Amino acid sequence: MAKRTGDKYRNIIEAAVKVIAENGYHNSQVSKIAKEAGVADGTIYLYFRNKEDVLISLFKVKMGEFTSLAQKELDAIQNPFAKLAKLIGMHLTRLENDRHLALVLQIQLRQSDASIRNAIAEPLKDYSRLIEGMVSHGQNEGSFRKDIGLKLARQILFGAIDEVATSWVLSSKNYSLSAQIEPIYRVLAKALSTDGRHPDYPF
Repeated sequence: MAKRTGDKYRNIIEAAVKVIAENGYHNSQVSKIAKEAGVADGTIYLYFRNKEDVLISLFKVKMGEFTSLAQKELDAIQNPFAKLAKLIGMHLTRLENDRHLALVLQIQLRQSDASIRNAIAEPLKDYSRLIEGMVSHGQNEGSFRKDIGLKLARQILFGAIDEVATSWVLSSKNYSLSAQIEPIYRVLAKALSTDGRHPDYPF
């Protein structure tokens, strides 16, 4: 199998996002992905075992890139509430800027087989650890309440952001996802704050 780097590999990943978003996973034949990527059908199999491997790989690439970037951005911020605001903003802006990717992540992956969901668990764990690290930092700084466990706090934070993103993807109305960032921040910051008060949205 060819090394998973280079322009062709990247083109196939991007093509898969577009094709799966527009056709659904089960109706996205390898031939459609190859055509969109501008490669022969056989080229797909130089990099991927099958269509399932394509979907798993695109998630690992996209999620891995986002988590790495988010970690870098959060590491540069000391204020716990600013970290929270930054993460919410990055998460929702990323999806708003690429609706095809949003459709794949919010809809298609969740309708996939159990084997696919199991295979993408590790990249999700990396993101979970990032969120828990952010909460832990806030607790250690005395800004976030300590009577909420890290796992529960992470579930609440991710669940809120994720539900808003899914509702946006599924909505028949055209509205701004990024416009929801500040309201979400206010709700979550208040919930995490030790005294129910928090700084204004910093960005």
